[in-house]
This record gives sequence, structure tokens and C-alpha cells, in this order.
Amino acid sequence: MNRLSRRGAILAAATAAVALPAATPAVAGAAPCGSLQPEPIPAPVPAREGFLDVPGARLWFWDTGGHGPAVVLVHPGSGSALSWPYQQPVFAKAGYRVIAYSRRGHYNSSMPEPGDPGVGADDLHALADHLGLRRFHLLGAALGGYYATDYALSHPERLLSLVIVSSFMGISDPEYLRVTEWLRPPGFSDMRHDFLELSPYYRAANEAGAREWLAISDKSLGGHDVESQQLSQPISWARLETLKVRTLLIGGDADLYLPPPILRMITAHLPDSSSIIYRKVGHSAGWERPGEFNRDVLKFLSGGRFPHEICR
Repeated sequence: MNRLSRRGAILAAATAAVALPAATPAVAGAAPCGSLQPEPIPAPVPAREGFLDVPGARLWFWDTGGHGPAVVLVHPGSGSALSWPYQQPVFAKAGYRVIAYSRRGHYNSSMPEPGDPGVGADDLHALADHLGLRRFHLLGAALGGYYATDYALSHPERLLSLVIVSSFMGISDPEYLRVTEWLRPPGFSDMRHDFLELSPYYRAANEAGAREWLAISDKSLGGHDVESQQLSQPISWARLETLKVRTLLIGGDADLYLPPPILRMITAHLPDSSSIIYRKVGHSAGWERPGEFNRDVLKFLSGGRFPHEICR
């Protein structure tokens, strides 16, 4: 692996460390109801990048290194290892070794072979072994949460904790699938990623931030439709109820994919879990509310506990 400079390639699409302007000026002496304060993207810390050959593909990853506990970030379907500019430096400066990788077909990783996208948890396991991670924290967002959940069920002994952000978690219960599919009308998946994954509140209040998010997504996908990876085995309610890893679920009350009632359906089947729901946030809590998101995740990683459900 080659050492990257502070302004190197790993987050080149996402590291304009300037304040993103709010759409409307503040009124002197009064804060607007639910005021959104745009947060600048912090400069990344130095990291190393590398490639890992797995059966049928080559995966790109970056790794901040260090002697602290490792946190592996598993990106959403609309993203890649570029998707974490708000988290990489903050988690690293908190003492963690931060690692992210691009799944097959996403930025800098090879495309999957036609009809053989591979098993997501197997690729993650290969990366953990390659980097010598005996035990680590795992954070999966959206589609990445499918593979993080599958990994936690298959290899609980390797995990210190599990954080799942706005993810259906690959659950295959027929009634659950019926309800979640009913929420998405015909043509839903044909809409732009930023419309589907960022709340209207965020897009209206922070156009520059929304455009930056979309630019990262476009670069991550490279104009391709990427076939989703497989699970090692179906995730039924019964299988989910065997999860032994301490788990935090995070969502937003404006999430078009996963509104709070669906999140509650999931937490009802998790034996050791708590959840956080952010108000006026869509499918991308780590981008829309990065300061609070990072604070809450770091508290959880360090052993902190939350009530069964809290709203912020």
C-alpha cells in the first residue's frame, strides 16, 4: 500500500473544507424553527490505500492505521469508500483506526463478474483477515447494512459492536417485505439518488451540501448499474433474533425508505439494541447531521448506552 498525502486520492471528491452556505440568512436575535447549520467537511487525516484480490474481483480500500480499535465502514449502494469524509478524520482523531472499502463495481474496485456479484460478508471477512483485524467495530449504511448484519450473524466473535444506519438489513420475512415494498410506489427507484436519500429539509436548506453528496455518489457509481451482492444465507426474523453483538440502529424521521415504524419493527427482534431517530433527516444521517451522528456513534463505540429509542 502506498501512503497518501493529506489531500490524497481517498477523499478527493469530498474534501472541500469550506462552510456550505445556508439557503436563507438568519434573522438577528432569533433562530429559525429547526434551524439547520451547515457543517464544513473537515480535512482528512493521512491514510494508506491498497487493493485486495478476492475471488472474482479486486477491492480498493483505505486505512488510517494506528493502534486504536478498528472501525470498518461499509458504504450504501449509492456510495463507495469515498462516502465518509465527515467520519474519517473525526473517528481517527478520537483514537480509532478507520477503514473503508469499495464493494465490487464501486469507486476504484473492479466490476463484478456478470451473474456472480459475490457474497458481501465474504469480501468483508477477507478484508478483515488481510488487515489483521482480530476484533473490530462495524458500521454499515443502507445496502451496506445488509452485509454488515450478515457478517455480524456469521462472525459475532470478530465484532466489538455493530452500528446500522438506515438499512433494511436484508431481512426476508414476507410481511416485512410486503410492507416495505408498498412504501415505494412504481418509479420510485428511477428517481435521483439525492432525492431518495436526502431529506427535502436538507436539500432546501443546504443546496451546496446536497450537490456535494450527489457528486460523491456519481463518482462512486461511475455511471454504472451495480448488481447487489448476495447474503451468505437468508436473514429471517428468527435468525436476526440470534444476533449476539451489541447493536445501535440509526434512522431519520424523513427517510423515504425506512421511516421510524419500520425501524421499530426491526428493533423488536434484536436482543441487545437501541436506536436513535434524527428529526428532519432522510436516509443519510451521517451526512445530514454529521456532528450529532459522530458524537452518538463515538459514544456507542466507547461502550456508552442509549435508551431503547431516542429522538433528536
